[in-house]
Amino acid sequence: MGNQFKPLAMKKTHNTCDLKSCFLCQRCLPEWLPVIEAHRRNFFFKKGELIFTEGEEVKGIYFVYSGKVKVHKKWGAEKELIIRFAQKGDIFGHRGLGHETHYPISATALEAVEVCFIDLDFFRTTLKVNYAFIYQLLEFFADELQESERKMRNLAHMQVKGRIAQSLIALRDKFGTTEEGFINVALSRQDLASYAGTTYETVFRIINDLTEERLIRTEGKSIGILDSDRLLELTSETDL
Repeated sequence: MGNQFKPLAMKKTHNTCDLKSCFLCQRCLPEWLPVIEAHRRNFFFKKGELIFTEGEEVKGIYFVYSGKVKVHKKWGAEKELIIRFAQKGDIFGHRGLGHETHYPISATALEAVEVCFIDLDFFRTTLKVNYAFIYQLLEFFADELQESERKMRNLAHMQVKGRIAQSLIALRDKFGTTEEGFINVALSRQDLASYAGTTYETVFRIINDLTEERLIRTEGKSIGILDSDRLLELTSETDL
């Protein structure tokens, strides 16, 4: 059996979302927003805190109000594979929808995070009322499926240096860059390894190689891309 449902033990926050930034609020009927406001709950998580864990019973869907979240899955006995990231406005926990009643993945706060939580029954009611939201949710699922298929293909066929290069490009496209030109998320080398599907030691070595080749620059955990074209070329190299 999965773990007990966590939100009741989570730290509730009195901050309220603006009802216009998240995946749900942007796509549902304007008349439905007051109903969402009446049913949502807001919770706060510290950096590194589990929001829910793989095997836990599904009780609802989450939307990021502030901060960043990693969605990950067990990969072997002691490893994890990061499936995706979520930031302000993004939905997560939706992989628990369907006939399976337990989350197939875990979610952890990469930094201090505030989330909106919608319980499963109300979310299902929302689907029945908001047809445009259903359509866009289906498109979102289709995009996620295609991305998952690309990632599995890359794990099987792309050289590890190319996977790390692809991960850096994807992180920049997802989070943007700071004024200093660094990717706007501070990932540990272990998290980068989990996202690229490799080991910490390999990431450490290849990051040093890419730095020496002047494709990237680093400052602590921060990484800046200096040559996108050459990084992209690495993603076309396969192990075949």
